[in-house]
This record gives sequence, C-alpha cells and structure tokens, in this order.
Amino acid sequence: MPQELEEVQVRPGTEADLAALTNLYNHYVRETAVTFDTAEFTAEQRRPWLHSHPEDGPHRLLVACTGEGIAGYTTSGPFRQKSAYATSVEASVYLAPHAVGRGIGTLLYEALFAELAEERVHRVFAGIALPNEASVRLHERFGFRRVGEFTEAGWKFDRYWDVRWYEKRLDHHPSE
Repeated sequence: MPQELEEVQVRPGTEADLAALTNLYNHYVRETAVTFDTAEFTAEQRRPWLHSHPEDGPHRLLVACTGEGIAGYTTSGPFRQKSAYATSVEASVYLAPHAVGRGIGTLLYEALFAELAEERVHRVFAGIALPNEASVRLHERFGFRRVGEFTEAGWKFDRYWDVRWYEKRLDHHPSE
C-alpha cells in the first residue's frame, strides 16, 4: 500500500542533502534518458548546482522527505543566461525510484509553483525527453502546454532521443 502523502515533508534543499540528491540524480544519469548527462557526478561536483538555488528568488530547490529519506526534488533554474530571460525559468522534478507513482511529484510542483507565484516569474518551461508519459501527464496537470519538439536532440544509450518542450504562464509582469 502506498505511503500516505501526509507523511511527506517538502522543504528547501540544504547542504546536508547534497550526497542524497547527487545519488538520486546519478540514478537518472546511469539508468535513463531523462537527463542528457552521461557521466555520474560526485557530491563535490554538484555543490555549485546546489548553491545556485537559494531559498529566495526564482531559482529554487525543494526536496520531498519521507521516512525512507529523500523521495525526490524539484528545481527552477535559469531558462537562458541572457538578461531578457530573467522572468523565465526552467523547472524539473526527479523522484527516487521508490517514490514514483505516489503523488510526490505533484506535491513538489504544488510547493514550487506556490513559491514561484511570489516571484518575478512570467513563464516556466520544461523539456521532457521522450517517451515519458508520467512526466507529460504531470506537466499537463499543472497547466503546461506543449509548444514544440526537438527531434533527435540528444544521443544517449546508443540512440537519439526527442525532447518535447512545454510552457506554463504565470501572471507576473516585470513592471509589477
């Protein structure tokens, strides 16, 4: 029987989470085309990534914790580096294998979008390597709409992978 969602705590990621977050991400590097990274990371290599997500501002890192430890995380980060993109972010969710299908991705995105509603964010983008029906359903449930597809965009596991892009409009305008 799945663990009840009331037992899930969503909070900002901290330095103490770095090893667990790195291990979780490395699972996706090794086993899936969800990320196009092809080499695993050490915790020290991931430290700059962790610190690029402060507790305030549009670039967030939230973790979901259960009695089993870190069940997943969500991030919002820069969409592109040029200054005109400052009100746009790219979002992602990664779940531990034991946490898939338990509603934790939904909890993480609910928390992330609640925080982003208080920030100067106008658009949230997400790229999904295909096939990934669970991620497509999650993003569509949160109001993302499909805006395009890059065919054969990444080479991993001896084949090409397509990436479908989604966007979600937030109502913030930069002059507010």
